Amino acid sequence: MADEVILLNFWPSPYGMRVLIALEEKGIKYENREEDFSNKSLLLLQMNPIHKKIPVLIHNGKSICESLNIVEYIDEVWNDHSPLFPSDPYQRAQVKFWANYIDTKIYEIGFKFSKAEGEVKEAAKNEFLEGVKVLEEQLGNKPYFGGDNFGFVDVALVPLFCMFYIYTFAGKFIDDEKYPNITSWAKRCLKKESVSKSIPKEDKVKRFLEENGLSQRGH
Repeated sequence: MADEVILLNFWPSPYGMRVLIALEEKGIKYENREEDFSNKSLLLLQMNPIHKKIPVLIHNGKSICESLNIVEYIDEVWNDHSPLFPSDPYQRAQVKFWANYIDTKIYEIGFKFSKAEGEVKEAAKNEFLEGVKVLEEQLGNKPYFGGDNFGFVDVALVPLFCMFYIYTFAGKFIDDEKYPNITSWAKRCLKKESVSKSIPKEDKVKRFLEENGLSQRGH
């Protein structure tokens, strides 16, 4: 009997995109169910009763919540193809450290920037770019954060970074000359089918922001 894999998701969410990338990278068959935040499904409330948020992965009726936790689960269960974690315990610990840095530094500040205005917005941008500089140095000249292979840290960062870097309607945000390593990395990642299929097109995001009255807030 084949595995039943359902993803409860909301397409603009970079957290959901992480899970999509991992599923695509592994070649897993899944059903992507879009949630309506104004009318959350009974299934979402049942499967994530604590936070009531997406993404939620449902694997054969059992739920896994929180995007990085889900990606790690996917890698452990479907471990015979495209490993996202190194096998060495020390290297695994380092990978988890940097993924946590991305969650608590890049994502939190990125969302703060997107919602702020004026001086607060400018301060958030500067703080975001300081975090990008740290990642630029950590990446170095490696193709991916884990070396030659696309891995967990790449999955953690690429959805939000690519939206800030690739989308042009909010103006040029990340300078290629100041951050040559990580901007080259972003372009490299976008050439991967698992990434390009999982990150929405710019015009779709722009329409969503305009329809929801967010286009003037610098998203």
